[in-house]
Amino acid sequence: MATVGIIDYGMGNLHSIANALRYVATDEQIEISYDPDALAHMDRLVLPGVGAISYCMAELHRLELDAMLMQTIGRKPLMGICLGIEALMTHSEENEGIKALGAFPGNALRFSPATAHADGIRRKIPHMGWNQVRQERGHPLWQDVAPDSWFYFVHSYYVVPDNRKHIIGTTEYGRRFASAMLRDNVFAVQFHPEKSQSPGLQLLANFLQWDGRA
Repeated sequence: MATVGIIDYGMGNLHSIANALRYVATDEQIEISYDPDALAHMDRLVLPGVGAISYCMAELHRLELDAMLMQTIGRKPLMGICLGIEALMTHSEENEGIKALGAFPGNALRFSPATAHADGIRRKIPHMGWNQVRQERGHPLWQDVAPDSWFYFVHSYYVVPDNRKHIIGTTEYGRRFASAMLRDNVFAVQFHPEKSQSPGLQLLANFLQWDGRA
């Protein structure tokens, strides 16, 4: 039986993600764990999260999960969700600048009023609610997910990768930003698939079947 480990470092609605994964699982075993040794033996991993990147990185380091994650990159499918995508960048400007895991070279930047209102329309920060994701290229992770499907977002920061080839989904909020990223066996999304009804569940189901190849 394939195993899926949801990384528990004290941030994020882990049970909602676990329940969504169990709903779409075929014969996969879904487990929540903070034990790096146990997680290292899982077949695939999910890095969720909400909140501040400084606390996220401090807890990942304290629990020795950061080292486990770095060893995982390149070896098995890994999915980052919301704060998870920020943690997978090289750097975030949040909390006066935080070094992150570096799976995706690039930065996480704050939605400023100048960005969110760039087209003259006043938008709230954080970006919260339903928005569309444009699929920038085909991939098995998008299988049976309709183009321009709506997903649920809650975030104040957005990621800017150094290599635009890592972007497989984008969303418009004052400016067009990367809302889904892919590099080798690492997939990350800015939105919450577990809160995004049918498109989100389909995306999670696709992740469970994905072999980690681009």
